[in-house]
Amino acid sequence: MSQVWAALDAAWRILLIGIVLGAGLPALFALGVRAMAWGTGGDAEIHAEGFLPKAHLTGRLVAYVIFAIVVSIVILGISYIVAHGLGYNLTFQNGLPTFVPR
Repeated sequence: MSQVWAALDAAWRILLIGIVLGAGLPALFALGVRAMAWGTGGDAEIHAEGFLPKAHLTGRLVAYVIFAIVVSIVILGISYIVAHGLGYNLTFQNGLPTFVPR
């Protein structure tokens, strides 16, 4: 019975990571695109002739931060795959990702 609980525990963790990275990362990217549209003054409304919506600096800054997070997660994922392919482990000693031989 303990093997069943161990398998369910592993399946739960895999499901959680799949939801976070499989749906959460694209949702975060979409939020960044929406923030960028707001930051440049874009919206879905029709405006009077010669009137443009006001651009918001906050929206652009939020978008840049979100895009930086998404890019860093993608780079960490690729480096994890490459490290294991070359026989290294990816560890986070002192908060920075480092490659350590196995």
